[in-house]
Amino acid sequence: MKKNKALEITKNIFKVIVTFGALYWVTRKIDFVELKNALIDCNWGFLFLAFCSYAISQLIASSRLNSFFKAIKLFLTERYNFRLYQLGLLYNFFLPGGIGGDGYKVYFLKKEHHVKGRKVLSAVFFDRLSGLWALAVIICALVIFMPRLAIPNYLTISAAIIGTASYYFILHTFFKDFAKKFISTHIKAIGVQSFQVIAAILILYSLNFQYKFSPYLLIFLVSSLVSIVPSIGGGVGLRELVMLYGATYLQINEHTAVLLSLFFYIISLLMATSGIYYIFRPERLGAKKLPSVAEVEEEIITEKIEEN
Repeated sequence: MKKNKALEITKNIFKVIVTFGALYWVTRKIDFVELKNALIDCNWGFLFLAFCSYAISQLIASSRLNSFFKAIKLFLTERYNFRLYQLGLLYNFFLPGGIGGDGYKVYFLKKEHHVKGRKVLSAVFFDRLSGLWALAVIICALVIFMPRLAIPNYLTISAAIIGTASYYFILHTFFKDFAKKFISTHIKAIGVQSFQVIAAILILYSLNFQYKFSPYLLIFLVSSLVSIVPSIGGGVGLRELVMLYGATYLQINEHTAVLLSLFFYIISLLMATSGIYYIFRPERLGAKKLPSVAEVEEEIITEKIEEN
């Protein structure tokens, strides 16, 4: 038990170092006066529309996850699932420790709905994987419209087709329950990423942007991949670092790229705070009280010990 506790503490220290290290590096590379002027001159109407677009993406993402839950015979109403999804968004930003919002949802569903934790975990995992697939497909589409990268179109298209075919083959061979819902879940995955791209475009419009969108959208989507890197606060600092170096590589405006990332982070943070309501009203999730962070962490550590 002590060994696992020490490992969790080490992970959390690593997350803090990675996050603040990235933030420090970004602050050394940007001009805060220029950032301040951009914030003052931005169009708040477009920012509101960007928030609406992001909110729609999260509604679709919640429905996608529920489709994966149905594949394991866990039937939740869309309304109930979205409430739990909101709580997960909140905990992905603010939950201390290494469990995050996904880990919390797995524990909650296991406890409240008496379903095997492994099944819920697999549904959450493939939900995330479908999101990465959609991200990769849209990145490939953007690469095609960026001749400056000098990547032949046939290579990009082939990579998308072969990757998708291989992904489906593995899913169909080893995880047939999830493969049955491949089309519906992955259409939703494309929908999620598409509305987030629209949100990014609206953010650029709010900054009075009048140039080519494709290079900014490309590095914006690539920066989304940093969500798999251990950090705190939903990847803040790391996304901005990727945007900064991506802007330098593509020779586009660094401050615009960083502002795009920061505004998107603030919008996602605002959306995540909607989950606070369920902390004070757990009965809306069908529970007398929500499990504490300590309970969830102790359960996870216990399961790891039993597995070993």
